Amino acid sequence: MKPFRTSDLARAVGIHPNTVRLYVDWGLIPPVERNESGYRLFTQKHLDCLRLARMIYSSEYPGRDLRASSNEIIQHAVVDDWTGALEKAREHLAAVKAELKSANQAAKLLEHWAQNMAAESDGEPLVMGEVSKLLGVSMDMLRNWERNGLISVRRNSYNNYRLFSKRDIERLQVIRMLSHAGYSHMAMLRMFIELDGGKTRGLKKVLDTPREDEDIFTAADHLLSTLHGQEKLAKNVIKLIKEIIKAG
Repeated sequence: MKPFRTSDLARAVGIHPNTVRLYVDWGLIPPVERNESGYRLFTQKHLDCLRLARMIYSSEYPGRDLRASSNEIIQHAVVDDWTGALEKAREHLAAVKAELKSANQAAKLLEHWAQNMAAESDGEPLVMGEVSKLLGVSMDMLRNWERNGLISVRRNSYNNYRLFSKRDIERLQVIRMLSHAGYSHMAMLRMFIELDGGKTRGLKKVLDTPREDEDIFTAADHLLSTLHGQEKLAKNVIKLIKEIIKAG
């Protein structure tokens, strides 16, 4: 088969030829031989890897784990292990589905809590050290959540210690749960602004919908939409790999 030129690969996937060269330099497609004139000689194997890499890098990932998982798919393809790439792609899809399930469950629990919050007067307040041990998070993390506007805690007028009510602790439990599920501070802040304003329903949608004044936002700022997109993308990656294996 006649080898492809750099421009052929670029045209096939709709990118600039310089981008193809970058993909080679980054190891996202296999090393390329050159002819006597110094021109790169690409094969169908290079085009297949380029198509796969372009598909995988076509959207944002809401965390390092999913990004690393997707990179493993490419690494298997680069060494011509397409069966291994398919196995990793299936594992990646399972990981995306697990994160989506976790994010949905967290949002569901949030809405249940919002409609059943404890009264401010319930129980004796706890100080930060006690709350840190109770929730299993560091005091620095608690301060960070307060600094980012996720919670406002009253202080003891005598020694200025923070005093956490039962309602505060419940709110911190929600923050911890949403953080573990992958929601960003911006998404949580957006939701808490609505909650503190009296909105107790539809908070799942608020978590997933950046406001117009959020000029810059990340994948975790609209986590559910991102994960739904990742699920669709992962299925398409599996489909592409199967087509490549069948054609080979």
